[in-house]
Amino acid sequence: MNGSRIAAIGHYQPARVLTNEDLAGLVDTSDEWIRSRVGIRTRHIAGPDEPVDELAAHAAAKALAAAGTAPGDIDLVLVATSTAINRSPNTAARVAARLGIPQPAAMDVNVVCAGFTHALATADHTVRAGAASRALVIGADKMSDVTDWSDRTTCVLVGDGAGAAVVEACPPGQEPGIGPVLWGSVPEMGRAVRIEGTPPRFAQEGQSVYRWATTQLPAVARSACERAGVAPEELAGVVLHQANLRIIEPLAEKLGAVNAVVARDVTESGNTSAASIPLAFSKLIEQGELRAGDPVLLFGFGGNLSYAGQVVRCP
Repeated sequence: MNGSRIAAIGHYQPARVLTNEDLAGLVDTSDEWIRSRVGIRTRHIAGPDEPVDELAAHAAAKALAAAGTAPGDIDLVLVATSTAINRSPNTAARVAARLGIPQPAAMDVNVVCAGFTHALATADHTVRAGAASRALVIGADKMSDVTDWSDRTTCVLVGDGAGAAVVEACPPGQEPGIGPVLWGSVPEMGRAVRIEGTPPRFAQEGQSVYRWATTQLPAVARSACERAGVAPEELAGVVLHQANLRIIEPLAEKLGAVNAVVARDVTESGNTSAASIPLAFSKLIEQGELRAGDPVLLFGFGGNLSYAGQVVRCP
């Protein structure tokens, strides 16, 4: 049980960019209104012929290429998503088929905005237990499919995208690159963020989520650092779920990660649910803001109300 590490990460976003000015033509809103309340400028929107599994497969292919890993070397595929319209085959199996991965265990993980960090912990545990040697962990959501585009309280928030990581066993004697997870939920507040109905639609109680995230979660995030034996001031990066700039900035400040780069990809990508953490993490690495071996806190929170966080080392 040598632990596991992230070997490589990749991301994908659809080509179409929807600006705040574009949204002002659909609903009663404005660029100033959106920026002042959630900090978002643009978001990427997938077309009707781009299902969730296609977004996921694009991100996964980039992660595999960056790791120098062949599809045949993957024995576990985990996809965190809550927006897959087609239920069976599940999204993980569809991704495996697109990439030509033979005979993997293939599972979807639906923990909405905390889905990627739940899936990453699951992959870590599976590799530690010896049930898999190399896993593909993906966060992918097509929020545009579950959005009421006449509701200005929700349509201004969302975007589509995917991020993926290749997780593998650490060589003997090497320190684990994925720290212990701290996870949980608040079931009695679960309806504060929901995707339900026919057709399914995203809705939330914004003020309840804001209060919970900014008052309860800083202590949880600090505890995730404690489990990894890393003080907040030792972090090189903090990648929180990209929900809303008004949540990200106070949460990061209360965490006390004074030397860390804080991901703010929400301004460009909007809230991409399970995709938001690997998408933002991948961009920070691609842009050279984080280096190999840097300790980074990944912390997802939101739907259910669930949370999961762990400190990882950059690939």
